[in-house]
Amino acid sequence: MHLTIFKRVWVLLSGALTICAAFAQAPTVSNKTIRIVVPFAAGSYTDNVIRLVAPTLSEKLSATIIVDNKPGANGMIGADMVAKAAPDGTTFLMGGASVNAANPSLYKSMTYDPVRDLIPVSRFGVLPFLLVVNPKVPIKSVPDLIEYSKKNPGKLAYATPNSATLVGMESLKRAAGIDILQVPYKSSPQAMLDLISDQVQVLIADFATAMPHVKANNARIISVTMLKRSSQLPDIPATSETLKGYDISAWNGLFAPAGTSKDVMNRVNDAVQSALATKEVQEKLIGIGFDILPLGPDTFGPYVRDQISTWAKLIQESGIKPE
Repeated sequence: MHLTIFKRVWVLLSGALTICAAFAQAPTVSNKTIRIVVPFAAGSYTDNVIRLVAPTLSEKLSATIIVDNKPGANGMIGADMVAKAAPDGTTFLMGGASVNAANPSLYKSMTYDPVRDLIPVSRFGVLPFLLVVNPKVPIKSVPDLIEYSKKNPGKLAYATPNSATLVGMESLKRAAGIDILQVPYKSSPQAMLDLISDQVQVLIADFATAMPHVKANNARIISVTMLKRSSQLPDIPATSETLKGYDISAWNGLFAPAGTSKDVMNRVNDAVQSALATKEVQEKLIGIGFDILPLGPDTFGPYVRDQISTWAKLIQESGIKPE
C-alpha cells in the first residue's frame, strides 16, 4: 500500500517537474533584451519609426529593446541576420516595402528567402514618399521636371538610398520618357545632404528625412508619390496627377525568424497594437507623416505576399533588370 502511494506521488511530482521545465523553456518576450534590427542607417524613415515606438513598446513587453542598425545591400544585410537568428523571441526585423517586397524582384539570388525565412508579425502603418529637388534647379512641379529633363537629357542626377526609391524613380522615368542619372546611396540622410549640396538634384525621400530641409528652404517638394494627395500636405499635388496611376508608398512592420512560436508573435503584435494606440506614440508618428494602419500576423502575412506581387509588377514595368 505504501509502495502504491509512493508511486502515485512520484508520478505527480514527475508530471509537475515536466510542466515546470516546459514552462521554463517556452518562448517568452518578457524580462528579456529584444534586438530589433533596422536594415538601414540611423535617421532613415524605418529607423525613425521604430525609435519613436520602442520606448512604449518596451513598457508593454516588460523587456529591454535595443535598436540595431545594420545597413547595406538595400537592406539585405540586416534582413539576412534576422533570417538566420534563433527563433526565440529575442530578435526581430523592422522591415518594409524595400526589404520584404521589392528586393525579391530586384535580385536574381538572395542569401535568404523573404517569404520562408521571415515571418510577418505586426504592421505599423504606411508612410508617403516625397519627390524633392534641389531648389537651385528651375523645377517646381512634375511637369517642370519632365520638361527640363527632356531639354537636358542626362544632366540631372537622382539618389537611390533604397529599393523603393529606385523603383519609384525608374517608374517615373519610364512613364515620363526622361533620362536622369542614377546615383546609389546607403542611406536617405546622406542622399538628402548631397541633394542640398547639389551633388544630386532629385530624390524620393520620406517625410521625416525631407521636411526639416524643406522648411529650411534647402529642398523643394514637387509632389507626393502616393496615388492621392497627403492629408498632411494637401497643397502638394500627387505625382499621379501628371502620370496617371503612379503610386509609390512605403510601409513598415516587424518580422521574426521562421520558427518563432505563434504565442510570441501574438504577444509582440498585441504590444505593438497597444503602443500604437497611445496618444503619445500617435502624436510622434503623425509628426513625421506616418499613417498608423496596424495589421496582425493573420492579415499582415497575406498583405506582404500581395505586396511582393505588386512590386514585381512595378519593377517589370519600370524596365529594371534584376541584378
